[in-house]
Amino acid sequence: MTSIEQRRAQWLRGVLDLCVLARLRAGEAYGYELARALDAAGFGEIKGGTLYPLLSRLERDRLVTTSWRTSDLGPDRKYYRLTVTGEETLNAAGAAGLEFAAAAHALLAEPSEAAP
Repeated sequence: MTSIEQRRAQWLRGVLDLCVLARLRAGEAYGYELARALDAAGFGEIKGGTLYPLLSRLERDRLVTTSWRTSDLGPDRKYYRLTVTGEETLNAAGAAGLEFAAAAHALLAEPSEAAP
């Protein structure tokens, strides 16, 4: 793994839970569907070994609820839905995350000063 890939992995660990909650704000989804949506949003492939433990933590923390549904295309699917507590957490932590990202963007986007 390159240095850039390692850095991206660290960033992802810091925001993946909020990104999952943000995707669920648009409506319930099952795990593979969430992984595809995150990939399409530019986060890259999220492996099941990363996503499913995170979803279990979100469920344990009552930020999401789950329900099983039968599928005509294969095995039953576990759907995840944002709870009121999950929405409140997303709003508070999401706002703080956006402030942090804006501060980082402002600093990183500053032009470098020419060396004397």
